[in-house]
Amino acid sequence: MAKPKKTPRPKAETPKGFRDYFGTEVTQRAEMLQAIAGVYHRYGFDALESSAVETVEALGKFLPDVDRPNAGVFAWQEDGEGEKPGDWLALRYDMTAPLARVYAQHRNDLPNPYRRYTMGPVWRNEKPGPGRFRQFYQCDADTVGTASMAADAEICAMLSDTLEEVGIPRGDYIVRINNRKVLNGVMEVAGVLDPSDPDKFAHERGIVLRAIDKLDRLGMEGVRALLGEGRKDDSGDFTDGAGLTDAQADTVMGFMQAKRDTGAATVARLYELVEGSETGKAGVGELETMASLLDAGGYHADRIEIDPSVVRGLGYYTGPVYEAELTFEILDEKGRKRNFGSVAGGGRYDDLVKRFTGQEVPATGVSIGVDRLLAALQAKGRMQSTNPGPVVVTVMDRDRMADYQAMVAELRQAGIRAEVYLGNPKNFGNQLKYADKRASPVAIIEGGDEKERGVVQIKDLILGAKIAETATHEEWKDRPSQFEVPRAQMLAKVQEILNNA
Repeated sequence: MAKPKKTPRPKAETPKGFRDYFGTEVTQRAEMLQAIAGVYHRYGFDALESSAVETVEALGKFLPDVDRPNAGVFAWQEDGEGEKPGDWLALRYDMTAPLARVYAQHRNDLPNPYRRYTMGPVWRNEKPGPGRFRQFYQCDADTVGTASMAADAEICAMLSDTLEEVGIPRGDYIVRINNRKVLNGVMEVAGVLDPSDPDKFAHERGIVLRAIDKLDRLGMEGVRALLGEGRKDDSGDFTDGAGLTDAQADTVMGFMQAKRDTGAATVARLYELVEGSETGKAGVGELETMASLLDAGGYHADRIEIDPSVVRGLGYYTGPVYEAELTFEILDEKGRKRNFGSVAGGGRYDDLVKRFTGQEVPATGVSIGVDRLLAALQAKGRMQSTNPGPVVVTVMDRDRMADYQAMVAELRQAGIRAEVYLGNPKNFGNQLKYADKRASPVAIIEGGDEKERGVVQIKDLILGAKIAETATHEEWKDRPSQFEVPRAQMLAKVQEILNNA
């Protein structure tokens, strides 16, 4: 008789494209998000926490693959095997599409304009890669219900203030702004956009947009190749181009090279490039208005500048677009110097809510890539790589657990992070190893002898580690890292050590 097969144990591993976050990472992210929320709150934005699950219909046509509702997102169908299958549901792909649904659903109860910020994870069912995960955090702020360029200028100013608030100094970042109407005007002048038939040349325009968006990676020569017949990359793979004529490509390249030394000069050049396109002129006028408002608020070209190379990839942008780029250098995985790059982007999307209401509702907003910004702060040394762990009260006599709990309660009531060792107390060395693994700054020791004499031993673990690394034996004797104090002075001594750490 064959033996029954054992049920295999599940593999203890995260799914592909996902990762786990531990103490310091979670704490640092929470601190950064709290600082960002403080800026948003100061600007008058209200917090919103919407559902992590939306109907695929609500998420809309802006998903990567519109023909397969479960491609690009993590989606499932309610009662898919039943007689009457329900809606397709999906984890949110970004924070903007859910906002459009929330506003359309609750608009009669919300102030107009509605200003909200939100923070949380989003999910994308896309191929993972180095530093690219299927779940990641976004931090968004949006204004819905006004067509005023003051709303767009305010978002850019708030983004600038946010970067400085979390520790990115002026000079290490730049917020770059452009306008999709300007690009549409250039497309119209180049002959690849027909205002009377917006679907005409849609394929070519898509290639042009993607090519411009790759400027930082491909350079002018690479983009020019994609505007024409196409280009072959270093691996030998060939990418088809938009097939523009030399004259058409010259017009687009002129747009990308329109940036001048001053915002006013850039605006003047853009007016020249969109001559003959009313849409293009309107876009340049909006840029001009934004620049004027920002300048009045003290946000000059050292913080926010007009840059025609900013495109933004999503199809729902209808006006101003903006991107925050960190300009300092870091070393990549191969030890090469490179700029850190973009950590935030957004723009105006006046047609998104219209899908629900049938009426155009103007909106504009920005999204910060939380993980990238946190990595930037760590690269600049603005976030400590480790946070101090709790003070550990060791257990010398398990029958006196009440005494140790009284100690830890006293520390906690004074606002000090503390815990009693709850493992097997038999081996005292293991308790100190535990404190070391927890990055504990202090260990407290009270054996039977200390109890009788009314004292405790307080071990400064931070100083002890430093002495062990650098001090000679004589210096080690002169700089003790363990102190005996009366039990009544335990709290004061711990506070002294933590304050001097």
